Amino acid sequence: MYSQKERRKSDGVNAGSMADIAFLLLIFFLIATTIDVDKGITVKLPPYTPEPVSTDIPDDRVISVKVNAANQLLVEKQLTEVSNFRKKLKNIILNPSKRDDYPSRPSLAIVSLQNDKGTSYEQYIEIYNELKAAYRELWEEASDSRFSKSYAQLNSLEQKRIRKDFPFVVSEAEPTDYSK
Repeated sequence: MYSQKERRKSDGVNAGSMADIAFLLLIFFLIATTIDVDKGITVKLPPYTPEPVSTDIPDDRVISVKVNAANQLLVEKQLTEVSNFRKKLKNIILNPSKRDDYPSRPSLAIVSLQNDKGTSYEQYIEIYNELKAAYRELWEEASDSRFSKSYAQLNSLEQKRIRKDFPFVVSEAEPTDYSK
């Protein structure tokens, strides 16, 4: 029969195209996979200064909004439901009853938002959303009364005029521990 020298060696698997296939699979999965991007709250921060800026702001201009560890909302030291927060905030900003302890004009209003270290993130986001929604409604109402059209339909100059009269000014303080 065949001697040792004449025996055929078994053919191995040709791995030459394996690298091509792996590369194509890698490209396919990179293209087909969606990557979730974390979204946060977009806030325009003031420029950094090495020393704290001290400004004395009259108390009647500051609208105090606090959230404690039990996720209770206090607006101007009054317990308020989140569902009523938008309406109450708009009423304070507009000050139709001309109260001395509220801002005299909407352009002077500063919302001071402070939460407890134990406040849930969901509650904070819900309150912040209501705060922004209150200002969006104020802008929409002002736009409708002045220009008889939606705020989104205004040109940039008209929008700036509305935002000048109703500026979105929020002062966020460091979270505190109200339980102490």
